[in-house]
Amino acid sequence: MCATPGLPRAGTRLREIFLTELKLKNGKAAVIVGAQWGDEGKGKIVDVLSENFSVVARYAGGHNAGHTVIINSKKFILQLVPCGVLRGGCRSVIGNGVVLDPMAFLKEVGALRDAGVKVDGNIFVSNRAQVILPYHRMIELAAENAPGRVKIGTTSRGIGPAYEDKMGRRGLRVADLLDLQLLRKHIENAVHEKNMIAHALFNSEPLDADKMYAEYAQAAERVAPFVCDTAVLLNQALRNGEAILFEGAQGTMLDIDHGTYPFVTSSSATSGGAVIGTGVAPNAIDSVIGITKAYCTRVGEGPFPSEERNEAGERLRARGNEYGAVTGRPRRTGWLDLPLLRYAGMINGISWLVVTKLDVLDELAEIPVCVGYKIDGKKTMEIPPQASGYEKIECIYQKLPGWKTSTEGITRFDKLPKPARDYLAFLAKQAGAKIGMVSTGPDRDHTIVMEEFVGTLKTAVPGRG
Repeated sequence: MCATPGLPRAGTRLREIFLTELKLKNGKAAVIVGAQWGDEGKGKIVDVLSENFSVVARYAGGHNAGHTVIINSKKFILQLVPCGVLRGGCRSVIGNGVVLDPMAFLKEVGALRDAGVKVDGNIFVSNRAQVILPYHRMIELAAENAPGRVKIGTTSRGIGPAYEDKMGRRGLRVADLLDLQLLRKHIENAVHEKNMIAHALFNSEPLDADKMYAEYAQAAERVAPFVCDTAVLLNQALRNGEAILFEGAQGTMLDIDHGTYPFVTSSSATSGGAVIGTGVAPNAIDSVIGITKAYCTRVGEGPFPSEERNEAGERLRARGNEYGAVTGRPRRTGWLDLPLLRYAGMINGISWLVVTKLDVLDELAEIPVCVGYKIDGKKTMEIPPQASGYEKIECIYQKLPGWKTSTEGITRFDKLPKPARDYLAFLAKQAGAKIGMVSTGPDRDHTIVMEEFVGTLKTAVPGRG
């Protein structure tokens, strides 16, 4: 290396500065992402893993994403609050990449408080998160049901229009919600505009700006104690040597950029969204954990190459209780899709896989797995960029032996039937990632955790890990 006049030589002062900077980031950070179309069981896995982390931070989506956690047969359905809230000593953060419906948030917090969960001083909401208001729901519901429009299959909870306003630089952030003078002006202007648009395009009934302001001014007062600059909180936690788990919503194939567009969500559901949606630096992320079911499901419209619209699909739905946690809608079901799983691994940088609902396959004598695609009779390794491209896909299946015995509740890998272990080994090899955990039932304790995986999560945080 050539020395430059006026600068210290490598190995002296520059090295000291470099090492000092490295020491600033002592904490560990991991991202959990869905490797399919969402509903992979991230809620349970975040709950199980949160024992090893001081903070769980949600980075995208809104209250259209439901995480179901079952603890000692008691069910918790979380839509906005990260699953870490169910662990004592674990703080929960709603990041700036989330769109927050204040009414939904307060309802969820109230239900948690009533259930004996510590929420006050334990949940933190970004002052930069965007706010969902009633006109967002009005616009989305009207648009989804308008004649001639392509149905996306949204929850009609205002998520998409809220993100539209964010990108259009006309949104309301949580910090603005707490400024009542600004809130009134924003609602008056926005309601006037949205009422005109909704009436002209969809003949919708107008919303009352005064009534909306009164409701949300009251809500703002109740939301205020939870609000802070969460980017500062998270970065300080890392500097203090704490461990953070970033919780994704939906799944990779619903990502606004990399999913089956336009049948996607309105946010960055992939691991990259954790950086954008919380304000931590990319080099803060140590590992990415991908969650996949042992088969495949999808809610709503859009491509699904390995879908089974027959008795086999019905059996998967029944055994897996495949109904949306938020909407109750029946999920479409099908076989594991390895091309999509490999794609998710590439996009997210997945190093560890968690396989959920293995027990759903217990009764099958053989299990089809999609191992590749053909388009126009030719094998392909690429994922089509257009939804229409999926219509040409012919799945190439390989049938693996089933195990025809119960795996429900098994907590040790060596106790699984050999065909089940072989199925997981095949999945891992094809996906190019290690198996870190296997879920064998709905309860928190129905989980197999691999020792090597646990070792990567151990931290020096007092009382954690």
